[in-house]
Amino acid sequence: MRTILNPVDAPAHDAFVEKKSEFIGDAAHVDSLDEAIAFVGTIRDRHPKARHVAYAAVVGGSDGRVSERMSDDGEPSGTAGKPILDVLRANGLTDCVVAVTRYFGGILLGSGGLIRAYSTGASIAVKAAQGADIVPCQRYLVTLEYPQLARFQQLLAGVDGVQSDETYAADITLTATLPLGNASSFEDRVRETFNATISPEPIDTVNRAIASR
Repeated sequence: MRTILNPVDAPAHDAFVEKKSEFIGDAAHVDSLDEAIAFVGTIRDRHPKARHVAYAAVVGGSDGRVSERMSDDGEPSGTAGKPILDVLRANGLTDCVVAVTRYFGGILLGSGGLIRAYSTGASIAVKAAQGADIVPCQRYLVTLEYPQLARFQQLLAGVDGVQSDETYAADITLTATLPLGNASSFEDRVRETFNATISPEPIDTVNRAIASR
């Protein structure tokens, strides 16, 4: 699965015109359907004169199940929200929302034209977004001395890892999270680099978005 990294306050954005109607696509990362709905509300506020703001959102639950929501926002049933949702599904996306705003240009597009237009609006927004793969990751609890921190951070970055939950006392304690496939290599490098003076303690596995390169 993949997701979009652009935050709701700075969504990916693109637009095009079809038979005098302007279609504006906005895409953002969300962690819940409520957040998705709130995002669509901000898009409506940004475009008070727009005729329609259709959207679709996909959010993965902690139990592995996926929740979806969509709206045609007054367009004929199945011509707006569904095409947007189909774009999210086709790209294997989750934890994101795409809103497509339409300024009506006075020319009717018909059902087929609307489906193509809303699909295009969603596609260009997704294309403009920064994507990320969602991969299983191993988390470690790590304790190290202050002079070891910079070298450890370089090593962690080399395996696409991130640190969090730092505690600075007599020593430094932090959480390191990295792709599960890099875990064995990470443990070996830590042992070799620090002569076994650092022993990362496995905590659990989680899913994390890793930006595409």
